Amino acid sequence: MKAKVTEMFSSIQGEGKYVGVKQVFLRFFGCHMHCSWCDTPLSIGDADNQKYDEYDVSEVLKRIIEVRGLASSISLTGGEPLLQKDFIKELIPELKKIGLSVYLESSGILYQELESLIEMIDVVSMDIKLPSSTQQKSYWQEHVQFLRIAKQREVFVKIVVSQETEDQDIIKARDLVAAEGKDILFIVQPNYGDMHKGVIQKCLQYQELCQKRLNNVRIILQMHKFMKLR
Repeated sequence: MKAKVTEMFSSIQGEGKYVGVKQVFLRFFGCHMHCSWCDTPLSIGDADNQKYDEYDVSEVLKRIIEVRGLASSISLTGGEPLLQKDFIKELIPELKKIGLSVYLESSGILYQELESLIEMIDVVSMDIKLPSSTQQKSYWQEHVQFLRIAKQREVFVKIVVSQETEDQDIIKARDLVAAEGKDILFIVQPNYGDMHKGVIQKCLQYQELCQKRLNNVRIILQMHKFMKLR
């Protein structure tokens, strides 16, 4: 079995709870979403954008060992990694053998795929896709199912706030997470491309709005963007 992979490299985690932590990154090709603010367009799978290589498990493992350095965890990212869940299921045991914990970054929608892997995952970084931000349809029910599975492990939730984000979507996301656990870390992330358009002030307002029902709400920027890293 082979996976479609965009890139493998070592860097720091630029988003979320573990921002600044050294990690190996395995970026899978392909995504079922087309978010308006996507920052990895080479991984989404447009017809004119087919840039990937195919690797089997042994080839991925060899490359990971080469670039790993002193990293103790690996980020499975994309695109949407769960689109290649069968490959991931074969890969994770090999990653564990070399002492890497597994950090999954996901759109938070493909809950059936997550369920088949959850016992192998250490940390889940789950997006909630706000329709007003992504300019896509809503996935509220899928997000609920995904979070119920993800919270079997360590999980935190991230929303991206753009100039277009609407209050009603923030409230829905907040209430969705609160219903599953008020102590789940909830991250408000300003869209990097909207930083000069007043989005930071929106994030501050949304943090206060979310704190009315959640105990741990943080604003965290995409640090790797400011550091000019991948």
